[in-house]
Amino acid sequence: MRSTEVPKEILVLYYSTHGSVRELARYVAQGIELVPGISARIRTVPKISPICEAVEQPIPEHGAPYVELCDLRECIGLALGSPTRFGNMAAPLKYFIDSTSSLWMEGALVGKPAILFTSTASLHGGQETTLLSMMLPLLHHGMMVLGIPYTEAALSTTETGGTPYGASHVTGASGVTTCTEHERQLAVALGKRLAETAKKLAA
Repeated sequence: MRSTEVPKEILVLYYSTHGSVRELARYVAQGIELVPGISARIRTVPKISPICEAVEQPIPEHGAPYVELCDLRECIGLALGSPTRFGNMAAPLKYFIDSTSSLWMEGALVGKPAILFTSTASLHGGQETTLLSMMLPLLHHGMMVLGIPYTEAALSTTETGGTPYGASHVTGASGVTTCTEHERQLAVALGKRLAETAKKLAA
């Protein structure tokens, strides 16, 4: 008899300005979907205005749909991605995370696993501080943050992105959005690790 079980979903939530974080999100999602019974729910956040709250269309013209609180509540894990802004996550993503107090009060994310990913223009452009800063609200939510273990060979040989704190990409001065092979391998491996962990925890 064919199983009618609905696949469990992991939320891949990102903000991307020029496309490199979106590229990483795609590879993280690939890794997630390598695990049977797990699928990726890809979402993004709208831009915000420095003067007042910008009014965006409820559905983006292209790319992933905008995230809603129910996406976090319904998913069994979270992959969170942002470009680096002076060693910190981008304001649009932080703005959304700051709106999740109701989920914190419910304890809706407690015990769920999470991973992080980022992109910078330069090799030492604040990737690790960005990833660490992105962990803080997730820890307040009671989530379990996973990194990349050094058993992933590419972590020891990469000359571009890839850290034990999360997947990353270096665009260089020319703004190359395409990931290197090591960056791709690490993003896929991290997505797979998240999915395997989430599946075990949800069982």
